[in-house]
Amino acid sequence: MRVEPITWELLAGHLAERTLATTSADGSPWLRLGIDGAPAARPEDLAARIAEELRLRGRGVLTVGTGGFLRPASLRYEYGREDPDTYLSGWFDTGALWREVLGPLDAGGSGRVLPDLWDPGTDRATRSPHVELPHGGVLLLHGPFLLGHWFPFDLTVHLRLSPGALERRTEAADRWTLPAFARYEDEVAPGRAADVLVRADDPRRPAWSGLP
Repeated sequence: MRVEPITWELLAGHLAERTLATTSADGSPWLRLGIDGAPAARPEDLAARIAEELRLRGRGVLTVGTGGFLRPASLRYEYGREDPDTYLSGWFDTGALWREVLGPLDAGGSGRVLPDLWDPGTDRATRSPHVELPHGGVLLLHGPFLLGHWFPFDLTVHLRLSPGALERRTEAADRWTLPAFARYEDEVAPGRAADVLVRADDPRRPAWSGLP
């Protein structure tokens, strides 16, 4: 896929403008954007930039990270603390993301989103209050392995790191996760599945595929 150099600032602006021109496919009054990427690619940073651009344009925004929707430690570590297959398919509570984050933003939904559910530090529920997203508002959900679940996103962005860059930028203690990302690449092909591909090997010089 052909990509062109861009700055993070321009990228966020283009994605915000595309959001403003988007109509939800299911008639929902809310829009749902997915920012997919390994922790080393820092998808939360791009989500924050897009959120700021949308707020400057008068849109209500809520950013939610999948790190707040981990499953309990007893389930995450059922096959050991460093099992890459479980990391790919068993660490994140996709059912809770459907129920508490995406479902309320369906057409006819309440608009009341739970911003996080589980604190991995205490291994207990966070008990955070729901947040009501106003009509016309935008959800930005960021984290790894977002594609391939049929989540009802209106726009998806994948931050791609080459295997070498992913290894270099992943902390040594977390390199056991690398096979999970290799499997995700093989099985889901997120660079082709996403609406927008961003190559982020050099965090100072991203390149993107352009808007669909």
